[in-house]
Amino acid sequence: MRSAANAYARAANSALTAREAESAVLIKAAQQLQLIKDDWANQSAGLNRALSFNQKVWTVIAGAVSEPDNPLPADVKSNVADLSLFVFRRMVDTMVEPSAEKLGALISINQNLAAGLSGR
Repeated sequence: MRSAANAYARAANSALTAREAESAVLIKAAQQLQLIKDDWANQSAGLNRALSFNQKVWTVIAGAVSEPDNPLPADVKSNVADLSLFVFRRMVDTMVEPSAEKLGALISINQNLAAGLSGR
């Protein structure tokens, strides 16, 4: 029983904070898009899957900043909402007319927001 309690304590100490988890998910989405961008000829078939994952991530982000009880300052919430709109438009544009070049902005936005969340 004691070893189970110790294992739980270790897992609890290594659990990610909410910001770390958000950062990790953004990095994962950026990595999926980067893999496709880097090897477009062989990986472009996975584009819609990667864009769908990115869309889910940004749907959560956009929803979180629109919550009335979100503690972020109004200007930050507005900026993130505007950024979300840009991301959604870029994803739709990329689905309609796929190209590797269009992924660069999405990758950069994800990486930069992830860095901000992690304090880098």
